[in-house]
Amino acid sequence: MSATYFNHASTGDLMVTKLTDDELSSELARLQDWEVRDGKLHKEFKFSSFNEAFGFMARASMEIEKMNHHPEWCNVYNRLSVDLVTHDAGGITENDVRLAGMLDTLR
Repeated sequence: MSATYFNHASTGDLMVTKLTDDELSSELARLQDWEVRDGKLHKEFKFSSFNEAFGFMARASMEIEKMNHHPEWCNVYNRLSVDLVTHDAGGITENDVRLAGMLDTLR
């Protein structure tokens, strides 16, 4: 089984802070099918084929680079597992929520 892994990179010079539990609950209510797993925003995407999954990753990568906030993601055939966390802040931040929303919009 082959998997492609990408890891989170630095958020640059922007100062970001970890969301409070109340803020995170509020944001989760607005996101579609995202959950907190192991301290990270998590979602499983399923596509009709590997090509569709990888095409989604390619389209997303353009926006991800503009945001300068990178997911931890793993693609196996038609499935894509995504985890979002801001390591510098020690948890989930508004940057992670924005990235989750962008991924949902592209889907």
